[in-house]
Amino acid sequence: MRWYAAAAATVAAATVAAVIIGTTVLTVLRDGANPSERIPGSGERSSSRRAVVHHAVFRDLSQPLRAQTGDADAVATSPGAIEHPVNSLSPGDPESESSPSDTVIPAPKIVTPPGSARIEQRVEGSRAAAMIAADFGGLGADFVGPQGNAPMRNPSDNSLAVGPNHIVQIVNSRMAIFTKRGKQFAATGTPLYGPVETSNVFRGFAGACDTHNNGDAVVRYDQLADRWLIVMPIFSRLPLRAKEPAEPRASDGAVVSEPRESQPGAAVELYQPPHAAPTQLPVEAGPRPAGASKPPAEKGSYAMCYAVSTGPSPFGPYYRYEFMRPLFPDYPRPAIWPDGYYVPTSTGDAVIQKHACVADRARMLKGADATEQCVIVDGVNFLNNADVDGKQLPPPGAPNIVMAAGGTQLKKVMEDDGIYVWKFHVNWADSSRTRLDGPTKVPVAPYHYLCDGQLTSCVPQPGTDRRLDAQGDKLMARLVYRRIGNQQSLVAVHSVNTSIGGGGVRWYEFRLDRRGDVSLHQQGTYAPDSGFRWLGSAAMDRFGNIGLGYSSGSESNFPGQRFTGRLARDPSGELTMKEAVLATGGAAQTTTVRWEDYTQTAMDPTDDCTIWYVGDYLKRGDSRYSTRIGAFRMPGCNGRKW
Repeated sequence: MRWYAAAAATVAAATVAAVIIGTTVLTVLRDGANPSERIPGSGERSSSRRAVVHHAVFRDLSQPLRAQTGDADAVATSPGAIEHPVNSLSPGDPESESSPSDTVIPAPKIVTPPGSARIEQRVEGSRAAAMIAADFGGLGADFVGPQGNAPMRNPSDNSLAVGPNHIVQIVNSRMAIFTKRGKQFAATGTPLYGPVETSNVFRGFAGACDTHNNGDAVVRYDQLADRWLIVMPIFSRLPLRAKEPAEPRASDGAVVSEPRESQPGAAVELYQPPHAAPTQLPVEAGPRPAGASKPPAEKGSYAMCYAVSTGPSPFGPYYRYEFMRPLFPDYPRPAIWPDGYYVPTSTGDAVIQKHACVADRARMLKGADATEQCVIVDGVNFLNNADVDGKQLPPPGAPNIVMAAGGTQLKKVMEDDGIYVWKFHVNWADSSRTRLDGPTKVPVAPYHYLCDGQLTSCVPQPGTDRRLDAQGDKLMARLVYRRIGNQQSLVAVHSVNTSIGGGGVRWYEFRLDRRGDVSLHQQGTYAPDSGFRWLGSAAMDRFGNIGLGYSSGSESNFPGQRFTGRLARDPSGELTMKEAVLATGGAAQTTTVRWEDYTQTAMDPTDDCTIWYVGDYLKRGDSRYSTRIGAFRMPGCNGRKW
């Protein structure tokens, strides 16, 4: 996640939807004036009025990793390449890593609303901890792969996906590929690729996806099609294009753009840079000095880049697409649904506005010309789309479910007693029929954002006044959808204050009825002591068991990573397993308050019951984070020995 005031100021001026260049964009306008002033879940329902339809401005089929040549870093500085503006990521940018001399923000007081304590779980479960079937070091300070090593940026923005024979990790703007024991490899965790820039996936692909190596990139494995999906936002404003349309009016109706000719082109595998000897990790520069020159800002749109593999190998080939967006595409959270790849984003920190987008999955799987449809939603918290785990599909034609926590940090509303739900109906034949219905409030136990939300200094560490950010204002990735027979479940988590003065992971299992309406099935706040547990990510296996990974730390314990869970028939609202420790922290993070914008779970497609998880920690003596990747199994999951 990146926080750019300039981008926020730009989007704040937009009162209606702006044109999405290279996408299909559906603008949802609420009835009445200034919808951003309304509290989510108030009973008012959004309705579709007008849509602007655009094709991808670029699409192609990539070369294999091993077939491409050249240096990805050199592309951005080659003659005629797009210059990296100030919003593009570079190790020296202030947003990339804060200086140790940053002002220490006083920690917010830990308060809880009446009724929140009644669902707190204040002891560990009595069942044995989930079995750690495998664990190994991922990208980070000490990682050395075929391409050597590289500095990692803060926050880590961990993303993880698992296929039949490979594990792919992306950490902000770097990626790596590892072996997974099975038919192809004898062991798990051997680096096959990396660390390389994430934009390497788009090498040789004309446009910003090739020339800009942005953070917040996310990887998913599409179990329904046995394909890899990589999504990378472009945070820089790009040069104006000849056919860039003007901002539409609400009365304009649907407008279809001209597609770029001869795209996407032939699919080719990813370029694999030459093997490199391990090198000393370079020291990142500090914040840009006052008065230093900055690259000129461009006037065009931002973009979202998609890469979809043509088969189960993460080395490709990949079909690649670039969709232009006029709104800042921060914090993308891709989700897989039968009718599309859903990617919600935030348009800035100074506005209460989100962008709910969906790309045409069926056409992208074939490498055909594809569109993206986007809905602008004002006055809501960060959105999460339902992400399918397993191969049991939702009912035919079922809309994608979208959820958000309540409250509004910018208005200092840190508490709520509901989770808010929308139904996203996409129509690829007629975008005027695409709609986002909602929000509907699902009552839950009251909660207060952990540490009063994002960009705070709150979670304590041993031996330092430096406290860490908690990202307490939002539902975390992923919103997991699992169908087991006629049962349809959704699992969501976020971080909340606890009544004993720490932080806990609030988790929910929702159920969908035959009409597709959402109701709460069970909930709990995991807080077995006065420490902090935060930034959770959940998964549900094919038996209905729930697993939950999260960061854990306190004044006496350095931040690390743990995992717990429950079996499907255990008492409602309880995580009945003891904590499994994936990574024990050995040092405090003192370079910045930012601590992982998110951790990540991934379901193994081979047995549909092994849950993979990744998160950060610092080894003893280190000043930079490492990551740890682990595979967890609940009782009854008899998968392979990874």
